[in-house]
Amino acid sequence: MTTPLEAAEPVAVQAAGSGEDRPAGRGTLRYALSKAGGALFSIAAVIVGTFFVFRLLPGDPVRNLAQGRNMTPAQLDLERHRLGLDKPVLDQFFDFVGKTLRLDLGLSYEYKRPVLDLIGERIGPTLLLAGTGTILAVSLGIWQGTRAGWRHGSRFDRFSTGVSLVLWSVPTFWLGLLLLMVFGVGVGPIPGLFPFRGIESVDAPDGFAYLLDVASHMVLPCLTLVAVVYAQYLLVMRSSLLEEVSQDYVTTARAKGLRDEEVRRRHAVPNALLPTVTLVFMRMGFVVGGAVTVEYIYSWPGLGQLFYRAIEVPDFTLMQGTFMLITVAVILMNTLADVVYHFLDPRVRSA
Repeated sequence: MTTPLEAAEPVAVQAAGSGEDRPAGRGTLRYALSKAGGALFSIAAVIVGTFFVFRLLPGDPVRNLAQGRNMTPAQLDLERHRLGLDKPVLDQFFDFVGKTLRLDLGLSYEYKRPVLDLIGERIGPTLLLAGTGTILAVSLGIWQGTRAGWRHGSRFDRFSTGVSLVLWSVPTFWLGLLLLMVFGVGVGPIPGLFPFRGIESVDAPDGFAYLLDVASHMVLPCLTLVAVVYAQYLLVMRSSLLEEVSQDYVTTARAKGLRDEEVRRRHAVPNALLPTVTLVFMRMGFVVGGAVTVEYIYSWPGLGQLFYRAIEVPDFTLMQGTFMLITVAVILMNTLADVVYHFLDPRVRSA
């Protein structure tokens, strides 16, 4: 007679060797590939849309570039031929797609330099500003959202939520101009406290003093970005934590005698972080795009200011290159957010 343990052994061996986890792995791979395929389709749509949308902008690039110079119609036609603007639109489009697939974004009409070189020079200041603003906004939003959600209905909850909603509703350019006038130029008895133009002083020092000089120039633009963005992290974290607080496992943890601080830190907050982590990845691309307005207000030498100058000309190749970079960053971050959330939340994997 076999014992129950002996009878169960073949079943256990069979289950272990049947590879039941492999379909789950294949499902994860299919999920990632489907998201990657969707991202590639979106990028292709961006490439097509970028070319035709910017051609609808008013203005002649050649005439705008010739302002201040006495150029004859023949010279204007020669310049238009040099830039390839005399070709049919479809020919220009196929040339644009072919070069883009080879990672050649063309030459800038105004700067007469490769667009990739211009982007490479300006992407550093943009990443510095957007990265610093993102770190501060995420940290502030999660901290305030956790405290507001755990103390739902308290004075801190009402105050922090109200302030964040007001700042979230304020247009970025208006808030930037307000901070520039009050803390940059100075209003009445309030003197100008921080520099508000560029990334460094004209007579910038060397070494550690240079880092302090750059940090002082970052205060106002970074504060503008943080004030507008952090409310999203606060509200999502607060809402997620409120949902977790009502779950049975939190009630059980409290019934076991765990301290309130330990229940919040070890149980509620880690689960409530999942939607916020997803939002962080999704917002990374948008922060780079949202820095356009801030960079223009504070003359920050990044992609935003470069893109704005390209619109003024209009410099088609430069507009296309900077816009595609920003848009592709948004698409890739959204795709990464979907994949990361798939791994973080087991409920998504089992769906």
